[in-house]
Amino acid sequence: MDNSINYKEIFLSEREKLFSNKELFNNSYQFCIKHSLLVEEFIIKLIQPKNFSCVMAAVGGFSRRELSPFSDIDLMFIFPSLKGHESEIQHCVTTLWDAGIEVSHTVREFSDIEKYLKEDLHAFTQFFETRFLLGSKNLYDEWNAKLFQIIEKSNKSKLVYELFEDVEARYIKYGRSPKVLEPNVKFTGGGLRDIHAVEWMYAIKNQKLLSRQDEITQTEVFIKELLDNGVINRKAYKRLYDSYKNVLRARNMLHLVEGRKNDRLEFIQQEQIAEKLGYPKSDWKEFMYEYFRSSTILNRFSKTMRKRYKQEFSTKLSDYLLINLDDDFEIKGDILRFKNDRLLNISDIMRAFYYRGLNDASFEQNLRSLIIESIHLIEETNPPEATSSVFFRELLRLPSNVGKTLLAMNEFSFLDILLPEFKSLNGFFQPGVYHCYTADEHTLIALQNLENLSEEDNHLARLFKSLHSRDLLYMAVLLHDIGKPISIAGHEIIGAEIVNSIMQSLGYGQSEILLVQFLVKHHLDMEQIAFRRDLNDPTTLDNFISIFPSIKALDHLYLLSYADLSAVNPKVWTQWKAELLKELYTKAKSMLQEQLSGEELISAKSNAVINDQDFSSDNIMVEHLDQVDNLSYVFHFTQEEINQHIEEIEKGSKVSVFFKESESFTNITVVTKDSEKLLARLCGALAINDLNIHDAKIFTRKDGIIIDSFNVSDFRTNELISNNKYSSIEKTIAKSIVGDLNIEKEFEKVKSKWKRIINNKIISPDKIEIDFEEHDKFTIIDIYAPDKIGLLYSITHKMAELGLTVAFAKISTKVDGVLDAFYIQKNNGEKLRKSEYGFINSELTEEIKKIL
Repeated sequence: MDNSINYKEIFLSEREKLFSNKELFNNSYQFCIKHSLLVEEFIIKLIQPKNFSCVMAAVGGFSRRELSPFSDIDLMFIFPSLKGHESEIQHCVTTLWDAGIEVSHTVREFSDIEKYLKEDLHAFTQFFETRFLLGSKNLYDEWNAKLFQIIEKSNKSKLVYELFEDVEARYIKYGRSPKVLEPNVKFTGGGLRDIHAVEWMYAIKNQKLLSRQDEITQTEVFIKELLDNGVINRKAYKRLYDSYKNVLRARNMLHLVEGRKNDRLEFIQQEQIAEKLGYPKSDWKEFMYEYFRSSTILNRFSKTMRKRYKQEFSTKLSDYLLINLDDDFEIKGDILRFKNDRLLNISDIMRAFYYRGLNDASFEQNLRSLIIESIHLIEETNPPEATSSVFFRELLRLPSNVGKTLLAMNEFSFLDILLPEFKSLNGFFQPGVYHCYTADEHTLIALQNLENLSEEDNHLARLFKSLHSRDLLYMAVLLHDIGKPISIAGHEIIGAEIVNSIMQSLGYGQSEILLVQFLVKHHLDMEQIAFRRDLNDPTTLDNFISIFPSIKALDHLYLLSYADLSAVNPKVWTQWKAELLKELYTKAKSMLQEQLSGEELISAKSNAVINDQDFSSDNIMVEHLDQVDNLSYVFHFTQEEINQHIEEIEKGSKVSVFFKESESFTNITVVTKDSEKLLARLCGALAINDLNIHDAKIFTRKDGIIIDSFNVSDFRTNELISNNKYSSIEKTIAKSIVGDLNIEKEFEKVKSKWKRIINNKIISPDKIEIDFEEHDKFTIIDIYAPDKIGLLYSITHKMAELGLTVAFAKISTKVDGVLDAFYIQKNNGEKLRKSEYGFINSELTEEIKKIL
């Protein structure tokens, strides 16, 4: 190495030229090859002159020549024995880092092959993904000979099955779906690792390295070898080549826009990458549609190869176990086979999927490939052929495997052919973190979640298992978002119209169509009522049950609502929401079965509670309940808690604070005398203590004493509040009530702390939506805004300034924001006039903008 040359300056300059070469942005293979060659060139310049007594090999992405801009540059030093060579390795690594080449390295001895085969699968996979760089080529060849000698002696099938388990573990951590909206481009299903895992299995099975010294990536070598060996045809080769290129391009560009190694492709980077690649600003989502098409192909290929290896390594069954299903299909064990040698038409493919679901089977490898090729031919030629509606309807009537089979049909793009209207859902997504899957994937996960209830034992599961038939419910789940690609706003109404034409073409009767139309049209209603309204309000309950033509419709809508919500995002479906949905369903069913009004139901239930707990014999209790004059009070608190309230009121306590833990929240109840802006001050006191408020119930006695109840969680952890914080919270609440605490001043103090706690992104004002709804006693104001700690304080503070009193508030967290519902009156007890909506909207919007 010539010490007079500034290698670091030259290397970083050459690297920057490469990173700025826009011509290579769309050719990800060439970009990675040139990057790996650049790194390799400087390593050889820096290290070659030394008397190198071991092997230096490239590992991982560097070995594959798939080096993204900020990928790890992995090296492996191979010695027969390490002893005495430690300083040599350290000098090499230091030299490279000094030159700006930030390598990671491992040191291996020959004895490590057997050691890591037994102890560490991830470390072992590195051994058959290496490429020679420097040192003794004879030693490198000896290492590889030893490696495959040990593999040959080992249980290859066991090793491959361990790789299957590793794939499953990765899916659990990063997501198995190739249509996660913000995917990890390396590890999520359909990411690069799906192909790497199959390459490792191929290397083990065939005892060969895929790496080459040629200027070509390892994946190009791999899929070309599959083509040459007849494993895939030329069309499949082209699909794989282009798909891997697209996902690799996404990774390269993600590194470039971030200026660092980052494999999580979030919405903001998606837009930035699309712009750099030349997509029109209004069509940036097209970049992601291409990504999802590519990731789906990679994921499908990975599954195909894994099933191929599984079948090859599994015990062969006797032909005596072969069962003929019809003239075209037969099954042996759980493998479905096609008996003829021809391409398949739509009816053939539909039968294949029906038999697959009926028998919980997998496609034999040749049948799987035949279906893929037949579907691509149908897509290209688009023949005017009637679909096989009978087998599709029968599929929906199967006792199990419906969701799994429909998911496979979508994976093969067959649902697009069978239901052309479904095609527009494929890859469709809404930016924001409420949904974490594309619309088609969300739909099919919802269906699977619903079907999985058959294996559970809870309230929802028992209802699901009690249904005589489920096909119409499945159809409603399949089509519930079918109108979204036309318009997200009002998609439920548009979808109900589309349902009519789809179901008619499939041969359904009018009564069946009407039920599914009803479910699609109202699929948002239960969550909107349960999470945003007072479920002890008779008017709300009366309005809700008025939509139902039958109890069957209510049962189906409840199950559809669960399926939809449970498939949105793992963080969305919580125990609290499950309880709210169940409460609404239970009350609505009682009203329909017993033909009760909301007032009659609430009165009956409150009287039952009072009688059960023997409230009526206690004069002080009766007087207290008369003072509260709100029937929902006895549902919200136990007899013991109500007695505590009475005791504190009788004692004349200025402020009483109670804490109670539930499964999801910590409940804080405050008993005190009402005063100006009290609710806002209480919300502020809770916010100052880093608490997220999930709902607030306000009970006011006729004598002006309030009993306000808040369900809260720790803002940092979203967990229950630690008991050791109770005392501090109680003191803050008391000070805020008696006026010893300047809430606004304290609020400003802690804002900087909150900015460190949260991801402080700038959020545009169009994220704020405010709607007004008429009620017989109140005006209901729905406010949708980004979730910021202190938001409820700001809103209630402004409402108090505007002369508005909050009687009830419910906060529904939607991951990317909150939807706060307020039942309000003016201070004189009147509802808002419609002419006042615009002013109130403007004032609240400006207040919310301040905290954002």
